[in-house]
Amino acid sequence: MNDLLRNMDFDVEHIPAARHSLRVAFVTETYPPEVNGVSLTVARVVEGLHRRGHDLQLVRPRQRGAAEAAQAPARFDEVLMRGLPVPRYPQLRMGVPSKRQLVRLWSLRRPDVVHIATEGPLGWSALQACRHLQLPVTSDFRTNFHAYSRHYGVGWLRKPIVAYLRKFHNATLCTMVPTEALRRDLEACGLKGLRVVARGVDTELFDPARRSPVLRTGWGARDDTLVVLCVGRLAAEKNLELLLETYEALYAAAGAGADSGLRLVFVGDGPLRDALAQRCPQAVFAGQRSGEDLAAHYASADLFVFPSMTETFGNVVTEAMASGLPVLAYDHAAASQLIEPGRNGLRVALGDAQRFVGEALAAARDRAALTRLGSAARATALGLGWDGVIERFEDVLRSAVSQPERPGTVPPTASAQPLPAR
Repeated sequence: MNDLLRNMDFDVEHIPAARHSLRVAFVTETYPPEVNGVSLTVARVVEGLHRRGHDLQLVRPRQRGAAEAAQAPARFDEVLMRGLPVPRYPQLRMGVPSKRQLVRLWSLRRPDVVHIATEGPLGWSALQACRHLQLPVTSDFRTNFHAYSRHYGVGWLRKPIVAYLRKFHNATLCTMVPTEALRRDLEACGLKGLRVVARGVDTELFDPARRSPVLRTGWGARDDTLVVLCVGRLAAEKNLELLLETYEALYAAAGAGADSGLRLVFVGDGPLRDALAQRCPQAVFAGQRSGEDLAAHYASADLFVFPSMTETFGNVVTEAMASGLPVLAYDHAAASQLIEPGRNGLRVALGDAQRFVGEALAAARDRAALTRLGSAARATALGLGWDGVIERFEDVLRSAVSQPERPGTVPPTASAQPLPAR
């Protein structure tokens, strides 16, 4: 297991041992030290299952330039496969077709259940290997690839993408999704066997106490400066045009001067970075951040603005809330589930850009209200620990092991229901 994962502080540390251990093969095409929402949440689940006493076999592409751990902990095995750079994101790797290797691997040491976190070439190979060996297999739905298509000028691919995702996930015993709203959307697209298993957040790492005056000074922000933050990929699917429109409206309202009392901070990287910097040269581009450094960036801001309409969940929303930030977001994904408008954040009907900008302007005029919303957001996040998430995930795996090997047959269990939204 890599050093980053070993050094992470997990809420599941005090969970009692599992009732009996499972041999779980966990297949993913992204994993730390890659920094993205999928890799980090997958790492949480893998480590959580391992801490609960299960034998974990992590199957993933070898990452270029990453130092692999010399010694793995007991009952944990990493199988590193060939990988290729992801188009437009060369820092990320995707798997290559590997059915033959996986059949050989799992014939020698047969897992009780295989869980596939991503639907790329490695995930497809794992699915075919499971069919060949008649292994129970479950999956995750973690990325709205079909929703991304329109942001890259290939909207005509949406139907083929949906067809592929439907074929992929319906070939597994069940597919885990993070929200009830996403479950309904995917069910309408023909996906079956959907089970809601929410996401957690590390409230020890993401904490308002990490607010840094030194960091704010580096941004050119005073104590009374309103720092607007956005964290995530700088890419078309994140709807960053609306973020710029929102900032420009705030900037105009603040006086549009160099000392306007307003700063915009981007954390993350991606193909739109240069275009964003050209459009908004006064913004701060902090690049990719992780760990305590990332947590300090969250806690040092004052308002988190997240205009994306393509998230499956949006881990950055819960990270911002845990950091004591009021979040302005669309009524979608995690924000739909967790934000109560006027109590712990700001939520706008999906697609209502005018209202989105208006909410930001109103929020900027009432800093005391922002502080109150941020405190309530932190209180909400404190109820989203990873221990319950891992327990629900484990229960779905156990149900898959105990069921006949027919796609979509895992029954819902009391433990596999979504976490309370509020």
